[in-house]
Amino acid sequence: MKTSLADLVGRLPGPVTPTWPGGEPFTVGMRHGSMSVEVFAPRGTDFQGPHEQDELYFVVSGSAEFEHGGGITPTAQGDVLFVAAGETHCFHRMSEDFVTWVVFWGPTGGEATG
Repeated sequence: MKTSLADLVGRLPGPVTPTWPGGEPFTVGMRHGSMSVEVFAPRGTDFQGPHEQDELYFVVSGSAEFEHGGGITPTAQGDVLFVAAGETHCFHRMSEDFVTWVVFWGPTGGEATG
């Protein structure tokens, strides 16, 4: 399987929904079993809520502030962020060129910790 960042970004924004009045800022690039890979490029306000699976964000361009675990962390190109299933998180103050890969995987509720 292969997907292209440029092709996926070209599909954004996606459909307008009640949650995403400016159009969905994400699109799925591939799926296999429990894994899915998406591109996420929010503009303005990030309305996302907690997800049912564990996830990784790979920031490929731009910068943002990442709210997670009661704190805010600056993020930029090259950073990787982990969020366990069910945890509240979102991005703030995204630059106009902010884009991140998102990888979801594992069972609903996340993987057990060690």
